[in-house]
Parts: sequence; C-alpha cells; structure tokens
Amino acid sequence: MENVSLKIETKFEEELEKVMKKNGYATKTEFIREALRDKIRELEKQETLKKMGKLFGSSKHKTTDEQLHIAGEKAFEQLEKKFKRKIK
Repeated sequence: MENVSLKIETKFEEELEKVMKKNGYATKTEFIREALRDKIRELEKQETLKKMGKLFGSSKHKTTDEQLHIAGEKAFEQLEKKFKRKIK
C-alpha cells in the first residue's frame, strides 16, 4: 500500500471532523478512502452513460419503445455486474 500526503485548510479539516463523527467514521483515512472509491465509481458511471448516449444517438433507424426498454435492461445488467465486482 502506498502512502499519500494531503494538506487541507484548517476550516475544511474542522468540517471534515464534524462530518466524520456524525457519520461514524473512526479515522480520516477510512473516510477519504471511501470518498475516493465513491468518486471513482461515479466517474465510471458517467463515462458508461456517455457511451450509451453516443450509441443510442448514432442509430439511423427508428427505435421502438420495446427495443429501447430491452436495451435499457441490458445496459443496467452490465452496469450492475461491473459495479458489483468492484465493490467486493
């Protein structure tokens, strides 16, 4: 495991302490690791949604509601599999 040093302003550190205590975090390390994991997941989700938008937007034929529904279900299943693997 690699060590990372982080400098933050005093006011921000005080706010961080309050949020940590309110939400049951024992250490700053625990809180920051979880925040980083959440941010990575969110960025990956945004990237996947962008890719989906490009795929749906590039269609040259009309898509029925049923086809769109099936495509949405498949996309959701893929996202669910991807994020379940990363959480474990």
